[in-house]
Amino acid sequence: MRVLYVSAIAFSTAVVLRGQCLYFRRRGFEVIVAASPSEDLRRLALAEDVTVIPITIHREISPLHDLRSLWRLFAMMRRVRPDIVNIGTPKAGLLAGLAGWFARVPYRVYWLHGLRLETTHGLKRRILSLAERIACRTATVVPCVSPSVRDVAVAARLLPPSKAVVLGAGSANGVDCSRFIATPERLAQASRIRAELQIPEHTRVVGHVGRLTRDKGVGELVTAFLALPPQFEDCRLLLVGGFEDDDPVPEQIRRTIADHPRIIMTGFVADTAPYYHIMDVLALPSYREGFGTVVLEAHCAKRPVVGTRVTGLVDSIVDGVNGLLVPVGDCSALSGALSLVLGDPSMSMRLGERGFLRVKESFQCESVWSQIEALYLEMLQSGWPANVSNSKAHPGQLRSDAQPK
Repeated sequence: MRVLYVSAIAFSTAVVLRGQCLYFRRRGFEVIVAASPSEDLRRLALAEDVTVIPITIHREISPLHDLRSLWRLFAMMRRVRPDIVNIGTPKAGLLAGLAGWFARVPYRVYWLHGLRLETTHGLKRRILSLAERIACRTATVVPCVSPSVRDVAVAARLLPPSKAVVLGAGSANGVDCSRFIATPERLAQASRIRAELQIPEHTRVVGHVGRLTRDKGVGELVTAFLALPPQFEDCRLLLVGGFEDDDPVPEQIRRTIADHPRIIMTGFVADTAPYYHIMDVLALPSYREGFGTVVLEAHCAKRPVVGTRVTGLVDSIVDGVNGLLVPVGDCSALSGALSLVLGDPSMSMRLGERGFLRVKESFQCESVWSQIEALYLEMLQSGWPANVSNSKAHPGQLRSDAQPK
């Protein structure tokens, strides 16, 4: 059984889906990965023992390059003849979905990792909406990484409910808890990093992990941090990630991050695990998410999370159980929630412990991978029709209304 993974950038498969290709290799699948050429693609081939095919796929709209990529994807699929094509980024969803349709790949699985169109307007939103509709139309089945992503996608008429599935409680890959839990080695590493960043040992830290963009709510986070009550005047804001030109943070916020003595930005970090053990709370005031994998990572480190009540985060954060949710864009509410967690160590510990238990119960990698494997096998063994929207029964119907525990 041959599975072809396609994404615009190899990072999506090498890091976001870390370990998944190797799992399927060990389960007897032949795994091939196609993505834009990069060092990540080369490392993936070595780390997970898979065949890789470099095919450039531009993330932004580029008609001439896109037509060339479409033809190369089609020719590659006709040559490789996969049983299943697994597509994981919006641009790849459009191009690889069309290529798979034309190449008559039996089963085309397009993962909705989130909906970028949620925070766009006008012509750009219409273009993104059309691209998502085409990607979903050419797919046999569309796994959504969270129930709320599924609900928004169906409500926006991007796809029929019969195609949209949520496996288990959500997530595309789960999380390898062993990478983030507290071990003597990891705590020692965190202590060294804290010293390098010149954060005093007992100083409280609000953390953020991920791209520094407008959609991630970085502007609101900086504003909320600076509005913390006087008892937190020694607190630090630790931003683990770097700026991106796409969806940039407002210039005033960038200057504040650069100039403020209590705000620390690390830039891109390959291994974020020890940084969670520097933080007292993870803040994720996003405007949209697919699921929020960093929430699971923070919970593995038994850290509480404060996030916004938006798509994706309403599934990864259970308000008052493993974190706190505030209205999107509400700096005052965000500052209040951070103050509450920072000022109440027993609450912080309780939220972190419950988050850890929820990850262990529902979101470990092996559990998510086995659910994906079950979907693949059911498709292959049942001869599931290529146009699943015309099928009266299919595997997704068993999971399409799944809710997180």
